[in-house]
Amino acid sequence: MRISIAEAQNQLEELVRRAEQGEEVILTQPGLPSARLSIVHAAAETSLQSYDAVAELAKVGPLTPRREPLSAEEKRKVFERIRRRASERNSFDDTDAAHSQDFLYDEFGLPK
Repeated sequence: MRISIAEAQNQLEELVRRAEQGEEVILTQPGLPSARLSIVHAAAETSLQSYDAVAELAKVGPLTPRREPLSAEEKRKVFERIRRRASERNSFDDTDAAHSQDFLYDEFGLPK
């Protein structure tokens, strides 16, 4: 199904339902394809996509309901623990982004 973006604004729920049923829904802008509605599969979700920041913070310290804000010293301690845990987790082999693809090229900088 092809539908203009202007028309789709009023029919979004119906278009999502059709996409969930497997129908291809393509949104057009001045007659040209612009976007496609597709369903999201929960099984395709990677561990990075399902990262739970609240669960990570719970590991750093207890998340008890408080009425008063954290003091500056308490905030500093929480950030130190987060930084320490992040540095322990990210122990790469000293590969930075600028050199992460070096294995694809020879000593002259040409593709292998």
